[in-house]
Amino acid sequence: MQQRSVVRVGASLIVASLALTACGSRNDDNGGGGSTSTTKTAKIGVIAPLSGDLSPLGLGIQHSVELAVKQANDTNAIPGWKLEVDAKDDTGKADPGKNAATSLAGDDSVIGVVGTLNTSVSLQVQPVLAPKNIVQVSPANTGPALTQGANWQTDPKRPYPTYFRTCTTDAVQGPFAARYLYNTAKITKVATIHDKKAYGQGLVGTFTEEFKKLGGQVVAAQTINPDDSNYQAVVSSIKPSAPQAVYYGGEYPNAGPLSQQMKAAGLNVPLMGGDGIKDPKYIQLAGKTATGDLSTSVGAPTDSTEAGKKFLADYKAAGYKEDSAAYGGYSYDAANAIINALKDSLKDATDVISARQKTVDALSKVSFDGVTGKVAFDQYGDTTSKVLTVYKVDAGKWTTVETKDFAAS
Repeated sequence: MQQRSVVRVGASLIVASLALTACGSRNDDNGGGGSTSTTKTAKIGVIAPLSGDLSPLGLGIQHSVELAVKQANDTNAIPGWKLEVDAKDDTGKADPGKNAATSLAGDDSVIGVVGTLNTSVSLQVQPVLAPKNIVQVSPANTGPALTQGANWQTDPKRPYPTYFRTCTTDAVQGPFAARYLYNTAKITKVATIHDKKAYGQGLVGTFTEEFKKLGGQVVAAQTINPDDSNYQAVVSSIKPSAPQAVYYGGEYPNAGPLSQQMKAAGLNVPLMGGDGIKDPKYIQLAGKTATGDLSTSVGAPTDSTEAGKKFLADYKAAGYKEDSAAYGGYSYDAANAIINALKDSLKDATDVISARQKTVDALSKVSFDGVTGKVAFDQYGDTTSKVLTVYKVDAGKWTTVETKDFAAS
């Protein structure tokens, strides 16, 4: 009886051992006749607002990364490795963003992160990911200090070698808007308003400097609280100064109602903002009087290039419920920048952690034609592309006014 029990236990252990062996490897057809190999997993994290007011932008970021990863896996872009997406919700706020970064940094299989949407969130995320040598590529952060430090205007120094971005910065976007209003729209007097957050404050700062340099007047400068919904006091304070336009630094959840309340109070001038307001939701919030409002956004319109049209068609075919939104193309390019780096860093790697520093090094040398144009990074981790577009609300949608390289604007 005792001997029979020992035999049973031994047989069970052999079966379990065989089962574990089967779980640890798979028969992959890598185009080489179906040779058996062990497939390892590397994760690309996403940190973005997946819930709340900014979720249309955040979900577009997430799904665009998912599309890039799916295509990489389908084409066996990195032999021996399978990529996965691990998306975390930062709700557009700094503390949840830091928590998301902490969670991803604690996962030994995370090789890179796409995000964040908000500059203020990245300020908390960067110092969490950098010590772990986890690359971060933002499709949307425009604050210059993220790549060139607090003294970026006079003494630029890169704070974190792990941080990159596929969008251009407010050092370009703010002046680009100022040049359009002053040189093209012939507007010489503006009022400015920002939401006190890093993105909005920085955008208004660079806009103001350039507008004054051109000879324009900033006749009023006000702020709002991002949690407020009634802006009558601010509108009343700037209306007597008779601005020809209002330049707003912030995002569409505040900008839309602000535009509506401006017009309702008789301040019938265009509201102009940056990429943070360029979303269909802005027009819904601003209402019928949004006609004539303006925004700038990084890059050329996605549907204006063949690569962009293919991305949009692939995105639609994938069946995502939410639109790719303003940063879809930049997120897709950000994910593919990481994937291109991984082709080098994971080639001979035995695990993710040992490949992280090599990924940082490889990413700095990436150069390819993406959805948004040439994808490459300068010595600070900023995109080398300086193309921007001006949009105007017309007939209930954003329409293209002009696309220019900043150097030629």
